[in-house]
Amino acid sequence: MAININNLNNQVPVNQNQQAQVKQQAAQTANANAPVKQPNADSVSITPQAKQLSELQKKANEAPVVDQKKIAELKKAIASGDYKIDPEKLAASIANFEFDLI
Repeated sequence: MAININNLNNQVPVNQNQQAQVKQQAAQTANANAPVKQPNADSVSITPQAKQLSELQKKANEAPVVDQKKIAELKKAIASGDYKIDPEKLAASIANFEFDLI
């Protein structure tokens, strides 16, 4: 019985090539069937406090800068001598303002 040495050497690389091709095809099939992952999108969430602050800023922007009605009333009261200052209330207001700054 004769053994063909050349034929054995040729079959091994063919088998290895076939195995590599099968693995490559399996990987391609798996990649094609796998769901495509979308990149994560950035997101922003606004807290209720931020929404409230935004609403307050809108109201402040819509309000007149100077209350002309109140100025007219004060001028009238000062001119007629009806405007009285309560020193205790003024002192308490100044003290509260100072404590709020600290």
